[in-house]
Amino acid sequence: MRKWFIGSALALALPVFGAEIRIDFSNFATNTTPAGFHRALAGGGEPGDWKIVMDESPSAFAPLTPQAGRMPGMTQHAVLAQLSQDPTDERFPMLIYDKETFKDFKLTTRFKIVSGVAEQMAGIVFRYQNASNFYVLRASALGHNVRFYKVVDGLRGNLLGPDMDVSTNVWHTLGVQCQGNQIICMFDDHLVMPALTDNTFAAGKIGFWTMSDAVSYFGDTTITYTPRVPMAQTLVQRMMRKYPRILELRVYTLDDKGGPQIIASNHEKEIGQPGTDAEKGAITTGTLYFGRGKGTVAVTMPLTDRNGDPVAAVRVQLKSFLGETQDTAVDRARLIVRQMQAQVVSGQDLTQ
Repeated sequence: MRKWFIGSALALALPVFGAEIRIDFSNFATNTTPAGFHRALAGGGEPGDWKIVMDESPSAFAPLTPQAGRMPGMTQHAVLAQLSQDPTDERFPMLIYDKETFKDFKLTTRFKIVSGVAEQMAGIVFRYQNASNFYVLRASALGHNVRFYKVVDGLRGNLLGPDMDVSTNVWHTLGVQCQGNQIICMFDDHLVMPALTDNTFAAGKIGFWTMSDAVSYFGDTTITYTPRVPMAQTLVQRMMRKYPRILELRVYTLDDKGGPQIIASNHEKEIGQPGTDAEKGAITTGTLYFGRGKGTVAVTMPLTDRNGDPVAAVRVQLKSFLGETQDTAVDRARLIVRQMQAQVVSGQDLTQ
């Protein structure tokens, strides 16, 4: 039998992350699915029924014991619940947090396994790509264990982790920390296995996970993380430093409705704002657009991938010089765009 070291997480030299998200379920109405999340399902059966409910739970991150449910500090709080009891085997309901994609981070959440006949499990998914590709850290009350595994193209990998008691109807904590390709797993604020090294997923979404007919609750959730800078934004910053005559530089892609939107800009507050027909035309037909202002010129042109297909539009506004023509302005803008697209293999590269 494999033996696992279980030690204090505080013994680690943890990195300092630059941002924090606290998911407070009291911000959502009871009996509703919280906004900013979407349901996902791996395997078969019905999707999960994710709702906000009221339950007795601790209000701060403090070590828990099996007696926690009787401690005077327990009060009514809004928590996230997975309520569906579909007993389908190999059914994995998930609720995915939409507002951020995480690369290097530490995630900590409270959970309570309430009931289940076929299974009694609760877990977290991380570096989630889609319902067929993600990492999982989960705890099982029936199986008396904590396990890590990955799913790649819908196929589950080896389950790693220790056998240990996981009580039902008691609040516990699960935690995971990712730094590069290193993954650290925690249960009730203690390490449950040696640090893992895996290169399958470099970044992704996070979410909550259950299995089969398990009814499980999730409480206080904190994510500390290093904000990612997408390649498109890195390219904009690099070009702005290299060419001081650039006044504005924006990159556009098409959103889910087919409209252009800014994904990178030297004015970061513009990110997410819609574009115009010029940017849409540059992406869909490869059309080039030219404009002139007082002492400025602007060129919008396609940015292509390695196959020469337009995957984005770039709008370059430059300080003009005396006697500048449309041709010279286009040549200047094209020099900048070509340097940007030399780093782009596919359109996905721009947002990673």
